[in-house]
Amino acid sequence: MDDVKGTRIASISGLRGWVGDGIDPVTAVEFAAAYASQCGPGAIVVSHDGRVSSSVFEAAVTAGVTGMGRDVLSVGATATPTVGVLVREHKAAGGVQISASHNPPEYNGLKFFQPGGMVLSPAAGRSVLKRWQDKEFGWAAYDGLGKIRRLEDPDETHLRRVLGVVDVEAIRARRFVVALDACHGAGGRMGRELLWRLGCRPIVLGGEPDGRYDHPPEPTETNLAGFAKIVPAVGAAVGFAQDPDADRLAIVDEQGRYIGEELTLALAAVRRLGQERGPVVLNLSTSRATEDLAIRHGCPVIRTAVGEINVVEAMLTKKAVLGGEGNGGVIDPRVGLVRDSFVGMALVLDLLATADRPLSSWVDELPRYAMVKDQYPLKAGGGGPAEAAALWDRIAEAHNEADADRRDGLRLAWDDRWVHVRASNTEPIVRVIAEAKTHDEARRLSGQVGRWVSGTEDVRP
Repeated sequence: MDDVKGTRIASISGLRGWVGDGIDPVTAVEFAAAYASQCGPGAIVVSHDGRVSSSVFEAAVTAGVTGMGRDVLSVGATATPTVGVLVREHKAAGGVQISASHNPPEYNGLKFFQPGGMVLSPAAGRSVLKRWQDKEFGWAAYDGLGKIRRLEDPDETHLRRVLGVVDVEAIRARRFVVALDACHGAGGRMGRELLWRLGCRPIVLGGEPDGRYDHPPEPTETNLAGFAKIVPAVGAAVGFAQDPDADRLAIVDEQGRYIGEELTLALAAVRRLGQERGPVVLNLSTSRATEDLAIRHGCPVIRTAVGEINVVEAMLTKKAVLGGEGNGGVIDPRVGLVRDSFVGMALVLDLLATADRPLSSWVDELPRYAMVKDQYPLKAGGGGPAEAAALWDRIAEAHNEADADRRDGLRLAWDDRWVHVRASNTEPIVRVIAEAKTHDEARRLSGQVGRWVSGTEDVRP
């Protein structure tokens, strides 16, 4: 049911593509109208990250929503997790975040929210997609158009919630120097304010939400090489790096060592499980480091299919104290039900404030694994869903000694390693992720499955 055109992917996860070759203002108007047409009573929050094309798409989304007779609560350049908080705080009918997350500047997209402040469920996403494909809008007449109200201070509620889950006075007493790379996205404004309120001395790079990225926006080790040098040079206790819509967080320690995104959740778990024990929810592609930490604390671990909403729904069902994904997405239900770089920052600073020791020493005590992430063109998966499923069957049979999980592509797990292969929901690719005790073993496992997925080698035991 997905719609792929040029670089555009319109799916149950929303809309994303290359501006002018896949998505355009007309597409945005119609997609927003399809979404608004199925929302219940109340205004709809409209926000965007700092991309250059944001102003065009903000106008298009606002037109689509008000054209359906729905009011808009406009919040400008605001982080994705803040949108989730605002939807709940204002009892809104939903929300639209205009963002392409970590993708390069030529991309943009739309992400939709439920009234509960989390992203859409797969069923709701399918309904929006079908309405858009069938052009089921039902435009309002001139006297029934929606109105626009501007919210001048969108961050305050979110800030209060984040500050409420950590020991603010203990952090303030340490007067940490903190480097923040906000990537010219939507997180710089609130990130700076959060650090000030925690008594830190922030050094903010890319704080203006103008989309003029100093480096490719995905917070990977390669892309943050320059930032990693800055952190020790300014004497920072920690370096935080956000993606453009601020739902992902990567970390650099005081020595300039890239800790990455996978261990963001692990560090948050050390602090959170020190506060309160309870279930922890992770997706199938998240590092075992966090799972090991939860087990050490006697906490149950629940794995879900990849996708933020899958994690959140399991968190609500299991009454989890923490959840997230290995892309640097920390979800603390005390604050919100969206991946949140700000709560990740606060929990890490709270951890540092508990003892007079550097971040590097905390990291060195984490369970150690090596992870390799590869990707292949979508057609490499075998063509369509049936062909891909048949390929997953052959791969599972070739490794019949492993525990196989088929809820989301195929995940094979052994006592000391695992590999997960699946089609992406947001890009036309197949992802292969492997984790093991050593990089060589993870590379070997990922490479083997990758050759099978790409068709360069026949599947065999």
